[in-house]
Amino acid sequence: MTAAAARADGSAPELLDALAADRATGALTTRSGIFYLAAGHVVHVESAHSPALGDLLTRSGALAPAGWWEAVERAGARQRVGRQLVDSGRLTAGALELAHLGALFDAAYFALAHDGTALRFRPGVAHWLGAVRPVTVATVLRESYRRRALLDRIWPDAAVDTAPLARTPDADPAVLPPRRGRALALVDGGRTAAQIASALAHRTFHTLVELRRLAADGLVAPAPPAPAPPVHPFPGAGRADWDEPDTALLRRLLDALEAL
Repeated sequence: MTAAAARADGSAPELLDALAADRATGALTTRSGIFYLAAGHVVHVESAHSPALGDLLTRSGALAPAGWWEAVERAGARQRVGRQLVDSGRLTAGALELAHLGALFDAAYFALAHDGTALRFRPGVAHWLGAVRPVTVATVLRESYRRRALLDRIWPDAAVDTAPLARTPDADPAVLPPRRGRALALVDGGRTAAQIASALAHRTFHTLVELRRLAADGLVAPAPPAPAPPVHPFPGAGRADWDEPDTALLRRLLDALEAL
């Protein structure tokens, strides 16, 4: 293991550059995602803030859910799920590459944009999907920076990207362009951008563009945090209907314990 692969004390972009130079293979974890590398190239990225590739393929209708899970079951242990989807005829190679690149760049934006600190590198770790179309680290970083700059020009508050969103009282999806109106219709105070994108079967970045435009127009904003439940000093405090104990049941339990 090289020195670059062994340490994870710098920013994620710095370490990704070092791993690319070392042609390293493994998984780099940040606070918001995981980069999987093979021979210094990025082969997959995951983030909880972005829909997974399987969700995008099945929700869009490009692939039946049963077909996706069959490929995972048959080829996941061999890290060849992508190859299995193509060899079985469920997806063309071009359709898989296009969907995979979209999911990769979406997840990489989140894995880098909100906290660039690298936490851990695990050498030799491979993703069960397998390599579909490796991408250079330089390309991934350049695309993530481009997306961040574009979104910040629309609306400079990145909280819209990850927080549950609420719409303002005068927000009306019917008067908006279709794509933006569909995104607004799913803003309910609980869904995040990733959940809205998944429900629409759209790529996350395209959904973020519409949500930031809605935020710039004053139609959506991060939802206020839910109030914390009241804390009572003992069980049943604050309840007007606190039940009396069942003394007969307690007596039977005591008798049973004494018999034992």
